[in-house]
Amino acid sequence: MRVSTRLSILVFATSWLAFAPTVNAQNQSERSRPSPTMPGPSRPSASIPDNKLDAAAAAMKSVSTVKEEYGRRIDQAPDDSEKSRLANEGGQALAKAVTDQGLSVAEYTEILQVAQNNVAVREKILQRMK
Repeated sequence: MRVSTRLSILVFATSWLAFAPTVNAQNQSERSRPSPTMPGPSRPSASIPDNKLDAAAAAMKSVSTVKEEYGRRIDQAPDDSEKSRLANEGGQALAKAVTDQGLSVAEYTEILQVAQNNVAVREKILQRMK
């Protein structure tokens, strides 16, 4: 049972990563900087418009609901084929949860990355989620 759960989580997480291509692009652009001691291009930290923060907060709620629902469905799936199908369907549902809020998956991913590194942005999003 535990192996099945781990497989479900792995398949589901992998399907979500297919919708986050900006992570690799950002990592590549950071590697191309001349030196870590030289200032690079600034990140769009606190300059995220309020409407985008509102959309990101709403998307986070939806994404959380989708993850819970599909995680449960994957756990209950009878075989690996069904688990895989549900993981793909879940990945599409995750993308839809984001785009229904008026954000692209790339925008959503970027906002989450900024929030992870910027306490002020993170707090703004958390306030909107209440």
